Amino acid sequence: MNPPTGVGDPARKQKALVERLRALGSVLVAFSGGADSAYLAWAAHCTLGDRTLAVTALSPSFSAYDRQQTTKFAREAGLRHEFIETHEFENPLYVTNQVDRCYYCKAELFGQLSVLSTARGFSTVAYGMNADDVRDFRPGHRAASEFGVVAPLLDAGLAKAEIRELSRRAGLSIWDRPASACLSSRVPYGTPVTMENLSRIEGAESILREHGFRQFRVRAHDQLARIEIAPEELPRALRVEVTRELSERIRNVGFTYVTLDLEGYRQGSLNAVLKKKTT
Repeated sequence: MNPPTGVGDPARKQKALVERLRALGSVLVAFSGGADSAYLAWAAHCTLGDRTLAVTALSPSFSAYDRQQTTKFAREAGLRHEFIETHEFENPLYVTNQVDRCYYCKAELFGQLSVLSTARGFSTVAYGMNADDVRDFRPGHRAASEFGVVAPLLDAGLAKAEIRELSRRAGLSIWDRPASACLSSRVPYGTPVTMENLSRIEGAESILREHGFRQFRVRAHDQLARIEIAPEELPRALRVEVTRELSERIRNVGFTYVTLDLEGYRQGSLNAVLKKKTT
């Protein structure tokens, strides 16, 4: 992946981030393994040393691949890192998967992190919201506000491309990691989030990863797997021999039908139904 385009010199914003972290004194970072939270955890570690702790939540919606990636990066960066288990699946308001599902997930996460932060003597909890996120539909931000969780990247005005560029300059392996999200985000609103659904999705995405695809999603529409692949990778995905093998293997993980979305990957594509309701 080439360096991010359309980015000026974000050094001034990086300085603001360091000043913000230093002012916190100590911080517990919600570390999902994505580029944003990884950069935040690294910056906090560089600024505060042992006065920071990166914590990753484990639940059925967190894939085995993502767990592997968080562990790998934490070791590479020398982070203090721990896992905790969250229990959002015990909340029926999460499982029913309405448009505010993410709120109940983050409320469970931030509730547990707040308790842990107090018990360990950290001054606050931080998460990786950035300046671009305010333009998207993200109910989890409401939970952050309710629990007093801070967003240092946003406070510094850092956008996604700037975070990637700063990560690249720092030599962080995650600088070009494809956008990631929990497995539940692949299930359309109104369809219950079940262990069976998530298992099928994780299995199907593992197959795409084995084929060397980098940016993709498998959206589970009941028995139909709708595959989104980044536009620049679509030509390879459309080869007859590739589509034939993908279709066969993905059916074997539990789907009846397999389709390739011709629009390609786009973040938050399931939110399209929300836009239709507001127009």
